[in-house]
Amino acid sequence: MLNEVKVVICGKDYKIKTAESPNYVFALARALEAKINEITNAGSGSPYTASIMVALSLLDDLNKANQRLDNIRTQTKEYVDEAGRTRIERDAAQKEIEVLRSKIEQLENMVKLRQLKDSL
Repeated sequence: MLNEVKVVICGKDYKIKTAESPNYVFALARALEAKINEITNAGSGSPYTASIMVALSLLDDLNKANQRLDNIRTQTKEYVDEAGRTRIERDAAQKEIEVLRSKIEQLENMVKLRQLKDSL
């Protein structure tokens, strides 16, 4: 269900239809207006120019965050692949251990049989 939220940014009303809660949208609007005011108060022109600067800055942040996310996904995939290879190696080692235990048991039985023969 979409909420219709009215926010005021730099003195202008905006109606937004969103699935987000009104409080969340209000918080975003306040944060945006604060960034715009920060730039306009620094003497960088009109609220329109400041809005463009804020938008560029936020897109830069978004792109960098997406790059970090992609790097994390790649690294996670590498970890999962390595874990899979390690699991296969572990399984092979466990099978080899079982084969060796069986051989030890056979050798022990052969030694016992020889000892029994020698004692007779």
